Amino acid sequence: MSLLDKLTKDMVAAMKEKDKETLSTVRMLKAAVQNEKIKLGHELSEDEENSVLAREYKQRKESLEEFVTAKRQDLVDKTKAEMKVVEKYMPKQLSDDEIKQIVDEAVAATGADSMKDFGKVMKSVMPKVKGKADGKVVNQTVKDALKK
Repeated sequence: MSLLDKLTKDMVAAMKEKDKETLSTVRMLKAAVQNEKIKLGHELSEDEENSVLAREYKQRKESLEEFVTAKRQDLVDKTKAEMKVVEKYMPKQLSDDEIKQIVDEAVAATGADSMKDFGKVMKSVMPKVKGKADGKVVNQTVKDALKK
């Protein structure tokens, strides 16, 4: 079942349950996936679907930080609820230990030994963790590994 089919099915279920919060989030996700499909002009691959979900999740995460800073608890609660809905569709996220292991393997494979090799290591790591890990976390893990 494609992501679009799953979103449609969940949208119908949310309508029947009169769950307005879930319904609005699922509608936004569905629109984002459909817009990406139109933009690219073909059916989305699983990786492309995951990148759309990751982008939507990242937008909400950044908004959450802004709302916390602005002390807008009403928007914080709404954004957290949206993030939970988006998380249901995302692939399982890698743990910090799994990210560290992938980074260590990339450092060994590229022969990186200083911060000058940062780009080389990131280029090796990102395809392996795309959609499964936050880029900021990966970035920091690579920096920590290269500082040793």
